[in-house]
Amino acid sequence: MARPKNQEARRGALIHAAGRAIADRGMAGLRIKDIAAEAGVSAGSVLYYYPELDDLVLAVHQDSVETYLAQRQRRSEAPAGPVERMRAVLASGLPEGPDDPLHRRLFELHGLADRSTGHAALMTSLFAREVALYSTLLQVGAAAGVFTLAAAVADTARNLVALEDGYGLHIVTRNPTVDRRTALELLTAHARLVTACPEL
Repeated sequence: MARPKNQEARRGALIHAAGRAIADRGMAGLRIKDIAAEAGVSAGSVLYYYPELDDLVLAVHQDSVETYLAQRQRRSEAPAGPVERMRAVLASGLPEGPDDPLHRRLFELHGLADRSTGHAALMTSLFAREVALYSTLLQVGAAAGVFTLAAAVADTARNLVALEDGYGLHIVTRNPTVDRRTALELLTAHARLVTACPEL
């Protein structure tokens, strides 16, 4: 029997392989053999660690949410000053392009929320934590006298997250009128308006 450490590493490898398969192929028709091929193992090996495909997909969703949030948090802490930090967070919420694997995965997995309480909880948690990230930036900027908020902090933060989600979906679905550069310009213009901060 594999040691606990090895089992944890193998589960992690399967989660990452399944994540790649979901980003490449989507959820529709996802099969154990696709994940096994991506991981370079047998289908039996996948089933040994994850007898139910749903459990593996939920683990991928959890991993994707935590990875995405950790990336956003790191980017928000790097710059100095409210304006620079806001710019960094605005940029971090959009896909790099239509083939951005993490965003593609998240959009695919969020689509399961209406049929699964586990996926719904992850989607709700992600939204709440992104709102909290923006809320902190807005409060710090307002306290520093850099931002003058036109609405309640929570409402402003929710709108920023909803906008980046909307533009992100158009980017990954290859809407020819919405690329990353255009989306970031529009998102930043909205942030500039609601913070009354021309420097943004």
